[in-house]
Amino acid sequence: MKTQNSFSHLTLEERRIILAGITNGSTKTAIAQTIGKDKSTVGKEIKLHRTLTHKCKMPLECNHYKKCVYGRQCTPDCPDYFPFRCSRRDRSPGACNGCSNWSRCRFDKYQYRPEEAHMDYRTTLVDSREGVNLTVQEAKQMASVIAPLLKQGHSPYQIVTNHPELGISEKTLYNYIENDVFHDIAGITVLDLRRQVSRKLPKKKAKTYKKRVDRKYLEGRTYKEYQSYLSEHPEVFVTQMDTVYNDETSGPFLQTFKFVRAGILLALYRDEKTSASMKEGIDILESILGAELFRKYVHVLLTDRGTEFSAAEAMETSSDSTRRTRVFYCDPMQSGQKGTLENKHIELRYILPKGTDLRELGLTGQSDLNLVLSHINSSPCELLGNKSPLELTEFMYQDLYEKLLAFGIHPIEKDQIILKPYLLKQRSK
Repeated sequence: MKTQNSFSHLTLEERRIILAGITNGSTKTAIAQTIGKDKSTVGKEIKLHRTLTHKCKMPLECNHYKKCVYGRQCTPDCPDYFPFRCSRRDRSPGACNGCSNWSRCRFDKYQYRPEEAHMDYRTTLVDSREGVNLTVQEAKQMASVIAPLLKQGHSPYQIVTNHPELGISEKTLYNYIENDVFHDIAGITVLDLRRQVSRKLPKKKAKTYKKRVDRKYLEGRTYKEYQSYLSEHPEVFVTQMDTVYNDETSGPFLQTFKFVRAGILLALYRDEKTSASMKEGIDILESILGAELFRKYVHVLLTDRGTEFSAAEAMETSSDSTRRTRVFYCDPMQSGQKGTLENKHIELRYILPKGTDLRELGLTGQSDLNLVLSHINSSPCELLGNKSPLELTEFMYQDLYEKLLAFGIHPIEKDQIILKPYLLKQRSK
């Protein structure tokens, strides 16, 4: 039976009661009964707002680490590997406050703090009611329906009534048009309205087309934590990741990877710049290298805070639900923190300059991109002792070199290297 309090927002006092319940080791059901909520509400509250306060320093959380005979160099392939599951942290109540084993535990530790949880929730609540919650692709699809109808003299009311698949109200459509959401995409302005309704506009006009992102994915993955992890594991391989494109609305998008030690630049041709597409790109990279080599050469993945890279947990997890890499993020506006990849982008721009239509230039698929990568990776580099990245990789990382050859990246004779846009046009002739 639902109580009168079941459908109201959690208050700060109720969150403090949740903390008391966690500290006392109460179950989610018991806490829920105390504050008159459903146990799923309590479970979601704890999971969403608990904070990672201690990151496990081992590569994997293994139940057998105390009796490990392999030097605690944990990998998913270890015959003794058994994922650690904490009944208190991972089940009920869902956080580590009040745990008697706190000081001795070496695994990830989460704490629930009611004041921070309440502030975070209020911020999210306000943010969810502001801005334009559309991606570029969604805006384009909506504009393709709206634009011709407006030119035919239809009113926003007619449009949303006759096209319920748009999923918006008349007021929302007016807001989108008045905020120029469709101006750059389809040239729709308030002048296209049959009659502009006199309404008070919001103070802040949202002109970006991107989903709001939950920044919790940054917990335990900041650049400071990246540096800390490398100081404790200096032997691991690092790969840097980014995207390169000229037209954000239609692409193509190049998901770039720089194998730092080998100096190799690898890129995947993508049609979308979404978190799902970038995660799929990492899946493709894993299939190119194979699971074992992927875990070796992409042990750490460093990228920026672009929304397309926000699915950190999905990128870290393989299809068998095991960890395949560790994702870390550069600080805001600090592209130099992955400077070796940015330098490779400069070489990439020699062939694919900004301001050009990449498809008209001849970049229409992965095979074209592999040709570009072959020429870039065959160019000698002073930092590599005047060797090319492919030469260095062949000498030091033979297993990686063979995978690159199989994928379609081949060495080019030094005098045959072309780092100009006509490389792709020459191929198409």
